[in-house]
Amino acid sequence: MAEFFSGRRGAAPGLAVFLTAGDPPADRLTGLVELLDERGVDCLELAVPFPDSVTDGPVLRRAARRALDRGTDVDEVLAFVARVRPRLRRTRIALLADWRHTVRPVGERTFVRQVADAGADGLLVHALPPRLRAAHLAHAADVGLPVVTTCYATSSAAVRAAAARDAGAYVYLVATHGRSGTAPERGYGALRAAVDGLRAAGSAPIAVGFGVRDAADVRQIGAAGADAAVVGTAAALAVERTERTGQDLLAGFDTFLRSMAIVSRPAQKGTDR
Repeated sequence: MAEFFSGRRGAAPGLAVFLTAGDPPADRLTGLVELLDERGVDCLELAVPFPDSVTDGPVLRRAARRALDRGTDVDEVLAFVARVRPRLRRTRIALLADWRHTVRPVGERTFVRQVADAGADGLLVHALPPRLRAAHLAHAADVGLPVVTTCYATSSAAVRAAAARDAGAYVYLVATHGRSGTAPERGYGALRAAVDGLRAAGSAPIAVGFGVRDAADVRQIGAAGADAAVVGTAAALAVERTERTGQDLLAGFDTFLRSMAIVSRPAQKGTDR
């Protein structure tokens, strides 16, 4: 499987864009994902929609509700990944799925295999019960599927070390407690110690998310030593704005990517998989 955020640490950190499958609908989402690849975005965090997330703010909740109202389900999302991933030359896909709403009904072992078979580059399970963590890691290893782990900057040293040790794709360092869209009060530069600790405990790339709104935030995250920034709420707002104003989706989202200092550059040949 391809590496995430290779060579992207420091002054030019990578970018992971979080989108909800089904918002926009699959026919238009395809073009949006291809735009990410053309613009050199490193990672698409693609969420299987689920309702009432306790970690999501109102913007991402609205995106999930629109997707669910369109009937988007896990089978459709996996089929989308299988169809789109072979077209991408640079952008990796990390699938996000909620344990209770998506994974548990299918079964952990079966779901992990389905995600691997669809061609996703990594998997992040939201709200995975801690008692199931070891089994989840084992199932993912069995099918060669890299895992995205999560922790907070304020998590205990043991929790952060486990996240660094167990990550096969990357560590998602959540910048602050609260809901998505909320930036840390002291700024992203205050995460330097947490990033250094994760780096010392493991070799996986580190991506920082929550509240990332613009290129200045991305630069701060790079200066804190992380490999990448994760932008979710701002990306969902860019999609929502085109729907509300009638603007062309790709043109509107391209403007958003440029505001994040993501510009077109040659992509790598092949899929590097």
